[in-house]
Amino acid sequence: MLVLSRKRNESIMIGDHIEVKILSVDGDQVKLGIIAPKNVQVHRSEVFEAIQEQNREALNTNLNLLEQLKKNK
Repeated sequence: MLVLSRKRNESIMIGDHIEVKILSVDGDQVKLGIIAPKNVQVHRSEVFEAIQEQNREALNTNLNLLEQLKKNK
């Protein structure tokens, strides 16, 4: 893990096309601005994890449905 210190209005670059900018700091809360190409998905980690879990559930549902269809033939 890379750990950096940044102040308000400073930023970091990830690769050539993603910029993470510090917009404000208020106590223990930091507001970030993320500039990325439209083809790069940006999610909060809890949203990303929920999407991953829904994808796993959908995969299991589809496999179970396929097995049921095979049995009904």
